[in-house]
Amino acid sequence: MIALGMFVLALLLLLLGIPVAFVFGGVALLFALFIPELGLEIFNLLPFRIFGIMSNSTLMAVPLFIAMGLVMEKSQMAEKLLLSMSRAFRSVRGGLAISVVLVGALLAASTGIVSASVVMLSVIALPLMLKAGYNKGLASGTVAASGTLGQIIPPSIILIILGDVMSVSVGDLFMGAVLPGVLLVSLYIAYIIIISLVNPSMAPSSEEIEPIGFVELLRSILPPLLLMMAVLGSIFAGIASPTESAAFGVLGAVILSAGSRTLDFAMLRYAMLETVKLSGMIFMILIGATAFSLVFNELGGTDLVLEYFSEDIGDVWIFIAVSMLAIFILGFFIDFIEISFIIVPILLPVMDAFGIDPIWFAILIALNLQASFLTPPFGLALFFLKGAAQKSITTMEIYKGIIPFIALQILALGIVILFPDLVFAFL
Repeated sequence: MIALGMFVLALLLLLLGIPVAFVFGGVALLFALFIPELGLEIFNLLPFRIFGIMSNSTLMAVPLFIAMGLVMEKSQMAEKLLLSMSRAFRSVRGGLAISVVLVGALLAASTGIVSASVVMLSVIALPLMLKAGYNKGLASGTVAASGTLGQIIPPSIILIILGDVMSVSVGDLFMGAVLPGVLLVSLYIAYIIIISLVNPSMAPSSEEIEPIGFVELLRSILPPLLLMMAVLGSIFAGIASPTESAAFGVLGAVILSAGSRTLDFAMLRYAMLETVKLSGMIFMILIGATAFSLVFNELGGTDLVLEYFSEDIGDVWIFIAVSMLAIFILGFFIDFIEISFIIVPILLPVMDAFGIDPIWFAILIALNLQASFLTPPFGLALFFLKGAAQKSITTMEIYKGIIPFIALQILALGIVILFPDLVFAFL
């Protein structure tokens, strides 16, 4: 019960807006101080764990992929890609929305940073869709859902973190996420096509947009596509580790930026500073979460969860349903990083006890967390979208537009639960 109280207190402090790393570290310190059988001696192991984090080669991929994404963001490649794709789909009803989904998938595969993708698409695609006469709900839902594809499509930051937390190969997770990612993109496109046919006024064609030649289209698509194939292809072929591929990806992004004449000192300075900020935040949360888990485990929290699911309930499908529902609800209030570092380690012993494949379970978690990114009223993607869109669209229109895409996310999660072979097809 003390362990449960510790967990509840941490959640309450997070809801009050206290920085995450300080919440986890502070709660751990508080309980260690005031529970006599613990004491501060429990933290004697903490420096060794922190050193393990610092020397973890897998986690080194996180700042590298962030840097690659930020360079791509500032190189204006996304803008050129979206404008070219919208011109290619100009005569198709709902074609502009379809091009946003495809560009979102390409951005996800070449950057992996959700916030950057959502903001870029909000600034570039949303005005285009509204000008073309698209329904505001459909336009905002398409932009927000497409921007969050970086949660599941490799090289996803969440998959790298889950690979480390769950002690599985990041390369295997990347390969396992390919078909679920394609499934999600296909569901989005199918929904847009159906809604365009059922209610043509929601998604008109854009005949007034200037057509594009094949060579010009190829010039916009090839650079990010080649970078994506080089980074992911080297991992899938076993030529390079995720960290080595991430380093190559940074170099490739810089070369592509130089080729498009957007490379300068100001851009590199921005990318490096933001990389340090984002990486510092992630690793501070990881250190706080490590302190939290030390105290939580010592209080028997993990044993309590294991006993409840494996002995009191004893059904693997109830465990999967409860864990997915808990992650989905927690995703309303706390970020995917905290869920990965705090919630997932609690579930791991139960997963092992039931013999659940960790790669499949990790993909389910990633799909689930993507849905929570979109869910009103606290979905981070919705905040990014509203901040970029400003007065051109209301919060309620965003909420209405995102609901069908959340339903598609849950449908994709259900399909992957029922058909695990989608994860293992390339393994």
